[in-house]
Amino acid sequence: MLDLKLSGKTAIVTGGSAGIGFDCASALYSEGVNVVITARDGERLEKAGEEIRGRGGAASQAQVVAVQGDMSRGADIERVVDVALQKLGKVDILVNNAGSARAGSFLHLSEEAFIDAWNLKLLGYIRLIKAVTPGMIERHDGRIVNIVGGAGRAPTSTMLPAGTTNAALLNLTRGLSKELGPHNVRINAISPGNTATARAERLAEQQAAARGISVEEVKAERLRAMPLGRMVQPEEIAAMMLFLVSDLAASITGAEILIDAGAAPAV
Repeated sequence: MLDLKLSGKTAIVTGGSAGIGFDCASALYSEGVNVVITARDGERLEKAGEEIRGRGGAASQAQVVAVQGDMSRGADIERVVDVALQKLGKVDILVNNAGSARAGSFLHLSEEAFIDAWNLKLLGYIRLIKAVTPGMIERHDGRIVNIVGGAGRAPTSTMLPAGTTNAALLNLTRGLSKELGPHNVRINAISPGNTATARAERLAEQQAAARGISVEEVKAERLRAMPLGRMVQPEEIAAMMLFLVSDLAASITGAEILIDAGAAPAV
């Protein structure tokens, strides 16, 4: 096994109660990382924390702290970071994952659909990065992974709130790497393609309604667009995240890693 040398480090994972965020938090915990998980649904978040703790194993000495919070609210972000610092002393790793955006026809989507997506994901990521990087810069060590999405580079007409958000986050990740690099703070992006999560199911339903076709047709189109012929699994995203926050990736910053079963149509 590879020794990622992450044991004893601390991390915040947003959107940690389900899907990609849950798998990222679980993967970090399995490496002995103390993890703060946050999400809007407090009850589901507590259950996720219990499930991660129950996995024990090599990470039995690590801690999992669940803090309910809405990442579209600045006060909630401050509280999550404050709890992390109070309970764990520092934040070495930030995995920005909390985000959702409605799918639908551009002409029928409200302005609020765009504003909500930008506020939760784009501004949420920005606010969290601003909150944790001073400590990382002071220690001359930090690792940030932004979970972005394929719609940032391959927009579709029914995914424009997500696509515009993700394109902005790619710009942020690449630009900010220039400022943070001299402080040994690395920031990278992972862009998943269609991933087997509950959110993917909801998006399929919304896209089907917008286009007047069945959910089954949407899912079949997704699979045809993937040369590997299968959905991405959340644990695959988590595995790449572990690599990026480890010293094995010490020279990687400002990068976007696509994990989309080969679906990207262009470089």
